[in-house]
Amino acid sequence: MPRTTPPRVSVIIPAYNSMPELTKCVTSAIEQTLGPEQIEIIAIDDGSTDGTAEELDRLARACSRLRVVHQPNSGGAGGPRNTGLDLATGDYVFFLDSDDYLGPDALRRMVTTADENRTDVVLGKMVSVGGRAVPTAVFSHNQPRTDVFSSLAYRTLGCWKLFRRSLIERLGLRFPPYRNCEDKPFTAAAYLNADGISVVADYDCYYSRNRQNGNNLTRTASALVHRMDGTRLCFETVARYVEPGPRRDRIMRRHVEWELCGPLRAPLPREDEREARERFYPQFREWALRYVTDGVFQQIAPPDRLIVHLLRADRYEDLMTVARHAKEDETRGHIVDKGRVYWLHPFFRDPLKAVPDACFDVTDRLPVHHDLTDAAWTGDGGRLRLSGHARIDSLGPLEPSTRLILRPRGFAHPDLRLPVVVGATPYLPGAHTGDSPEPAARFSAVLDLDAVDSGAPLGDGVWDLHLEVHCDGVGRTVRLRQARTDGDGGRTDPAPRELRTTSRTGRGPTTARPFYTPHGNFSVEIRPTPAEPPCHVTEVAWDPSAPGTLVVGGRLTAEAARHRETMTLRAEDDTGLARETSLHCAPAGGHTGFTARLPVRELPPGRWTLTLTASVTPGADEPHAPVPVPVTTTLTGTRWFSASRLGRPYYAKPLPRGAHGALVLRVAPVRLTVALRRRLRALLN
Repeated sequence: MPRTTPPRVSVIIPAYNSMPELTKCVTSAIEQTLGPEQIEIIAIDDGSTDGTAEELDRLARACSRLRVVHQPNSGGAGGPRNTGLDLATGDYVFFLDSDDYLGPDALRRMVTTADENRTDVVLGKMVSVGGRAVPTAVFSHNQPRTDVFSSLAYRTLGCWKLFRRSLIERLGLRFPPYRNCEDKPFTAAAYLNADGISVVADYDCYYSRNRQNGNNLTRTASALVHRMDGTRLCFETVARYVEPGPRRDRIMRRHVEWELCGPLRAPLPREDEREARERFYPQFREWALRYVTDGVFQQIAPPDRLIVHLLRADRYEDLMTVARHAKEDETRGHIVDKGRVYWLHPFFRDPLKAVPDACFDVTDRLPVHHDLTDAAWTGDGGRLRLSGHARIDSLGPLEPSTRLILRPRGFAHPDLRLPVVVGATPYLPGAHTGDSPEPAARFSAVLDLDAVDSGAPLGDGVWDLHLEVHCDGVGRTVRLRQARTDGDGGRTDPAPRELRTTSRTGRGPTTARPFYTPHGNFSVEIRPTPAEPPCHVTEVAWDPSAPGTLVVGGRLTAEAARHRETMTLRAEDDTGLARETSLHCAPAGGHTGFTARLPVRELPPGRWTLTLTASVTPGADEPHAPVPVPVTTTLTGTRWFSASRLGRPYYAKPLPRGAHGALVLRVAPVRLTVALRRRLRALLN
């Protein structure tokens, strides 16, 4: 049966002498849970001689969605990928190398993520098979919508990702004809122009493996001659799409570390001496002069700073000496001088070499090993006791000048610096001591939240805790965090505690909430103790007898029941437009129950946040905070026909919760083409 609707994804597989891995690769694309009508597979045989062409033809005879193209060998993966792009018709494109394979649910998850978050590029979690290196840091957690400046996405420039095809065609992106590094400029350009990037980290999407015969292009085309053009294009791509400044420096840093300094430590010393000096070295030097700004120089590690300095200074012989001894020089120790720590490289303060100290300064890069082993209230007041251990790698014991820092998050207030007790301090009862740190690395502190700010109580807001670690006269400040987790992978927060009101003149009760962030960082939130909400929601459902009408029910507190006429169910959209409906109240089992009916069908299209609100009650200083209508798993979407809008169908569906956990409804007209497409897919399936 011919295809009636465009596919969601075009899977492009470049193949050259790919047996026996090819069969599993193609089969993994055919068996995707996204569905047969949602996928087209375009496999390009790039002049194979090992049976790859015959295997593709065999697979295509059994699968109408697999299109096979045979073409003369192009010498790299870029050529066949471009052939696939010219033929692709899907909303998205996914590049799958013939060595690798997909998890069964990979494409469905990535397409759903791109659709829901309207992102142009989706990274699916990569898995190593047989020891092949894959990126891991970017896949530490799901990221529904991010970009290259606020994530680690730019650290992986392989093209094994889901790309929105309209982005590729708008930019006119195609792969350059290089044997190595051909995918990095392509992915870089897509990243830097994407309207959002997503990361799927909770499912193994892409399995990367080495070929049995060892002829992966990354191995057979590893010489510098195959890398130079791609590296040049990487630098030019960043310069083209990102204006000079800190944002460009952040992106350029990746290429300076990986594409400039990396090859100078490994491949360059193995090259022919004449080729290295006359062909490759001048190009590396040009990149160092043109693209390594002072901002980039400050961000890179000392070994890379040394390489960049020697390139800028045009010192070829010294550069080759550094490159040839890079591994053994990595293990050299450090020296502390005037509060700074330096790498003891042979060139350090050698008067004949005259290399600036900045090229060897590792102070800000020495790891700080620390752990908040316990946090607990002590006594009846607002005294919070902390204990843990900390040390700076390669340096001596903690010094008494070590300080705890409370830093306000998002509001103006000076940092609060507090002393800690260092040395053989005892752990709190029940504290974790499994790491058995040296006594000289231990610390403890007591925060009196009622008097911590020069005798005044800690102000309202979130305060993040940092530790300023001092060892051998060297200071490093780190975010105070707890490394260990509970059995379920979380951490146990100390219970919230109401603080004394006597020291807070003119203030009502205040609550301190110590908590760990998802990454284990420790913070304290100070907020006025909330009053009891005027109502409790127990029902959220669509009225089966009145299409497009939402019913919200629950009970009122005794105080709210006395002023029930002030209570309303409020729907507010993103522009501030609001609609309110009154509550119908009646006695119910010893309390006052309420029901509110919201005619969602009368709301204009938009995103509407639902809350229950009450005006000021007699004797109260300010109105109650809005009570969010909670999100329920049982509430689904609904549809209706609007007579006032030419009988057009509309829908409302719940979205991820909004501010303070409130229910958000999206109201919009049904896109008839989308509805028809879904109906056809259902019939065909």
